[in-house]
Amino acid sequence: MQNVLVAPDNGVLLRVIPTRISIGDIRSPERVIVGFLTYAAAIALVLPVAPSVRNLMVPLNMALILTYGLLLHFDSARRKLVTGVIRDWLPLGFILIAYREMGWLALPHHGHALESHWVLWDRLVLRGGATAAIEALGPVLPSVLEIAYALVYALAPFSVAVLYLYGRRERVDTFLLIFALGVLLCYAQFPFWPSEPPRVVFSGQDFPAYDTVFRRFNLWMLGNYGIHTSVFPSAHVAGAFSAAFGMRQALPERKWVSRFLYAMALLIAAATVYGRYHYFADAAAGFSVAVLVFALHRYLVSRRAVTHPGASRSAGAVMPAARHAGFCTTRNRDLYLPMGSLDSAVGEKR
Repeated sequence: MQNVLVAPDNGVLLRVIPTRISIGDIRSPERVIVGFLTYAAAIALVLPVAPSVRNLMVPLNMALILTYGLLLHFDSARRKLVTGVIRDWLPLGFILIAYREMGWLALPHHGHALESHWVLWDRLVLRGGATAAIEALGPVLPSVLEIAYALVYALAPFSVAVLYLYGRRERVDTFLLIFALGVLLCYAQFPFWPSEPPRVVFSGQDFPAYDTVFRRFNLWMLGNYGIHTSVFPSAHVAGAFSAAFGMRQALPERKWVSRFLYAMALLIAAATVYGRYHYFADAAAGFSVAVLVFALHRYLVSRRAVTHPGASRSAGAVMPAARHAGFCTTRNRDLYLPMGSLDSAVGEKR
């Protein structure tokens, strides 16, 4: 990729602005989103879904990918704060679209062989003392679990907002990569595990003793906006733990954030089983997906640190000076180069 070198504002830094799009301009979470949209369009062509679904999903996803490309082109040509902010938040909207699309791919589901096996674990856990422990204080803990379950949709926006508030916008991609990958890996499996939640298949069995207003809200949300493709793995659990893992990686110096998200994730995991929204197997699988994504991310980061030991050190040294110089509106670290390493940096960019 060719670059334009802009004269330094203070004699310390030079800014390198890309003049045309390359693969390197695409952020990691954006690659995940585009990859999922492509995957969803492909399986819509393969699965025995209604022609109307196929005719809707394929052009829609191609249009969404094209929209991303146009946004990327505009942002690469003119680095603006507004387009950068849009790219920070847009993946959350695309994840919602991905969720709805998995609902469109729901196939006819007649038998309940999977659910009959999964519910055995639920009965072992719930009847083995979990339900009694949760309801020991009356409706207090059941209400807390239902509130946590309702707040699962706010964890990702909350995390991005926290990064903004702490002035760490450049780390949004780290969080979004872990979160999006954890959630979308669950969505990608939905068409291949056709199943229905225990509150539907085993209606009235092992239900909570307290029908709180918070539970009624969650049932209303799921009844009106939920999908009926699959409940395995639990994207609620995967998303909650992926948010916690993502903030642990993106904002390690503010431990209260990841600790709060871990607590929320545990409450959400318990609520999914206790409230009969998911089976225990769903929650365990969702947690496993989140752990796998986090472990893979940690491995790739550590491997990159070994193979490119100077990259992280130079970036960390340059960014504070870049902020001080007034370059806060551009979030990409590799746009800022020390004067002393200009020649080598330009060579690497080529």
